[in-house]
Amino acid sequence: MGSSDLVAVSTFRSTADALIAKGVLDEAGIESMMRADNAGGMYPAISGAELLVRSEDVAKAREALGAGVLGAAGDSE
Repeated sequence: MGSSDLVAVSTFRSTADALIAKGVLDEAGIESMMRADNAGGMYPAISGAELLVRSEDVAKAREALGAGVLGAAGDSE
């Protein structure tokens, strides 16, 4: 997955929430990755985490996440 074709489909308050959402996408067959700036895990409360997918998977990913019971902090466009 190249970084030039990645889109943030959602932003979460914690890496744990983002990992749960990643699991939802994995089950739906959508490849994703998480991006968080938390000093390598040393400071998990510093910032939230973004869930990234390929640009062609954005609609499918949002649909899969919308069908779940996940509490996203907000969607990134």
